[in-house]
Amino acid sequence: MKLTPNSTVMIAKDVVSCNLVDEAAILNLKDGVYYGLDPVGARIWNLIQQPRQINDILQTLLDEYDVEKILCENDLMELLEQLIEKELVKIE
Repeated sequence: MKLTPNSTVMIAKDVVSCNLVDEAAILNLKDGVYYGLDPVGARIWNLIQQPRQINDILQTLLDEYDVEKILCENDLMELLEQLIEKELVKIE
């Protein structure tokens, strides 16, 4: 399935996480691998605790951070693609 701004993303069922100050620690229970996210990545992770459309995530980030839309969108899509590849997030 192709990731688009209208795609809805959510955390995969075999994943657990916790917040560490401004970061997030994520464990994929399928393979036992831990991952970490920086503060912006952790914010995105928190936003997708419930299924959410990518456009909504983007708008929230633009409202909260001083960043150009195209840069924010590119970085968001890149992170989500990596999370999907690692089976931490899925497209609904």
